Amino acid sequence: MFAAEIQHLLRFGNATDERTRHRLASQYQRRGIQEGNFTQPLRIDALAKQVNMSTSTLHHHFRALTAKSPLQYQKWLRLHEARRLMLTEHQDVASAAFEVGYESPSQFSREYHRLFGAPPLRDISYLRNSSTN
Repeated sequence: MFAAEIQHLLRFGNATDERTRHRLASQYQRRGIQEGNFTQPLRIDALAKQVNMSTSTLHHHFRALTAKSPLQYQKWLRLHEARRLMLTEHQDVASAAFEVGYESPSQFSREYHRLFGAPPLRDISYLRNSSTN
């Protein structure tokens, strides 16, 4: 169960242990992808309750393990999933943005550019051209 794995990682994970950080990130990402819950807002209070921690303790440990807050991590996952959808499923920017939970394509494009260093269309074109060379 995801909550038990998160609880174990948060309680026993060493913040400097890269493998532990990767395990937490992988579990969180798998849960998000498997459940298709990119469009759902992350309920920090519910997640904290699942792992028997206060909200502030969850934030502290989550940041120590991932270097991001839970909400920043969810945004990171959404943007990576949208990138995958555009690259492998050939979705347009607006469709990919909507599928991962963004209501505004312009907000999505700004955040995408901030993370990947280029607007979505330019980034995807570059990645496609790079893979054919």
